Amino acid sequence: MPSRSSARLAALTVAAVCSAASAVVLTTPAHADSVRIHDIQGTTRISPFAGQKVTDVPGIVTATRTYGSSRGFWIQDPTPDDDPATSEGVFVFTSSTPKVAVGDSVTVTGTVSEYVPGGASSGNQSVTEITKPVITTVSTGNAVPAPVVVDEDSVPDAYAPTGDTAAAGSVNGLTLDPSAYALDYYESLEGMNVQVADARVITATDPYSELWVTVKPHEHPSPRGGTVYGSYDSQNTGRLQIQSLGSTADFPVANVGDTLEGTTTGPLDFNQYGGYTLVASKLGTLMSGGLERETTRKQSSRELAVATYNVENLDPSDTTFDKHASAIVNNLQSPDIVSLEEIQDDNGAEDDGTVDASETVNKLIDAIVAAGGPKYDWRAIDPVNDQDGGEPGGNIRQVFLFNPERVSFVDRPGGDSTTAVGVTKVDGKAQLTASPGRIDPADAAWSNSRKPLAGEFVFRGKTVFVIANHLNSKGGDQGLAAQYQPPVRSSEIQRHAQATVVNAFVKDILSVQKNANVIALGDMNDFEFSGTAKILEGDGELWSAIKSLPRSERYTYDYQGNQQVLDQILISPAIRRGCDFEYDSVHINSEFHDQISDHDPQVLRFRP
Repeated sequence: MPSRSSARLAALTVAAVCSAASAVVLTTPAHADSVRIHDIQGTTRISPFAGQKVTDVPGIVTATRTYGSSRGFWIQDPTPDDDPATSEGVFVFTSSTPKVAVGDSVTVTGTVSEYVPGGASSGNQSVTEITKPVITTVSTGNAVPAPVVVDEDSVPDAYAPTGDTAAAGSVNGLTLDPSAYALDYYESLEGMNVQVADARVITATDPYSELWVTVKPHEHPSPRGGTVYGSYDSQNTGRLQIQSLGSTADFPVANVGDTLEGTTTGPLDFNQYGGYTLVASKLGTLMSGGLERETTRKQSSRELAVATYNVENLDPSDTTFDKHASAIVNNLQSPDIVSLEEIQDDNGAEDDGTVDASETVNKLIDAIVAAGGPKYDWRAIDPVNDQDGGEPGGNIRQVFLFNPERVSFVDRPGGDSTTAVGVTKVDGKAQLTASPGRIDPADAAWSNSRKPLAGEFVFRGKTVFVIANHLNSKGGDQGLAAQYQPPVRSSEIQRHAQATVVNAFVKDILSVQKNANVIALGDMNDFEFSGTAKILEGDGELWSAIKSLPRSERYTYDYQGNQQVLDQILISPAIRRGCDFEYDSVHINSEFHDQISDHDPQVLRFRP
């Protein structure tokens, strides 16, 4: 029989030929002059060895990923250098299930690669990896390097440096300054074993078994346990995504305000859906914060209650009708007018030319009655097939629900999917030429996007103009953790054009009747401090009423650890001047893992 050492050498030969990712046990120590992990990582985001082959890189296996398309393992150098900008960890991409174990001391020979999650067009940062590896196991059962503690003291308050203008705003070539910028700090730990302790959940567990925590509990907190995104300069540096290397069935099902008590430990990775991510080999214990869904106040007999609610691609095949009905009746207290966004046609995403949504709407109305609510009436205009964006074949649109016992709708013929509604003057007051009607549907601003729906209502003898909106989505924008800083928000170009059209229409109403009651509401897909909101508000024609709330309570949506405003109700001066309006962002969805929509509904109460 061959000696043990010759057998291992034979195995090495076979492994090199048959599988570059195979692990082979050898007792030969790593070369003394081999490149080390901190040399590979370097002091910028791009490895100085990118595209080059490296030989016998030593490290201790800290974690393995045995699932998905990015299988491999992380190694870390137990003998770090003294430069805080250079990470001591790196991911080894094997493509198949790795044959190493945590605690193995290995050397890796392979090619250094900069992998961009989501592709180069996403604008994301890259992950430094060793690919096409040949792995040699030197010993087993070694202690894993102690995790770096990530907490409020270690993470800088500034989020990211300004990108290099000579590189189109990219930060890739800039020397990392982990003591000054949060993104540089996280990059300096890429691939390393890190740890957070007693971390509060700020975005609930999603369907992909991931959640977000904050390591800065005092950073822009909301009263209900989240972290509020209040400006383009407050990206909230304490946010960190948590995934698990274990079974998704064991992942904690958390709401905002819950806590992962104890320590959560694992390598720091970067992915296309949120950036820096702690991929946990050990998760803290979930402790409930006891968060409950909110209920707004019932409007008085003299108050008109107007709401907006994105019901997230609702069609007759969904199982959420009873829950949406309960939310409208019990949590929103049956508003007099409800603007619904994302009502799909009667056969959902089937793309067969169907545009009618009467079955969808009536099923919701019946569910509201069954939940103890009023028998709402409704108005809408069917879109032209496949012209309003959203899910192909879904034909989403805005719909007005209204309680005919409390408010009446002024029906005026002429409104259809392609005809623009106008404003006329009758007896000294503004009047829509069609009700319901669509605002300038042929304008290029509405290409592949929902057209605003305008309607004329009467409450206690007073006319109220309501404009239901669902502006262009943020799809295509670069993420906050992008390599380009500040990130490019390409989607807002179309929203700005849309906001300009809506504001011009409101101006038309107010030029005829200065004291008209006008409400523009819906899923604006942009923040209350955004350029979109400023254009909608114009020179005072409208004002976003969510700004009447304290800053810590201004949110309707929770995305990647940032509670933010996407849904708004904007009001004309006649409503604002009265100072008798009341605004409520009713948190029933965005903070919960079992949400029926990803948006929280909004309610405005006022006396026309």
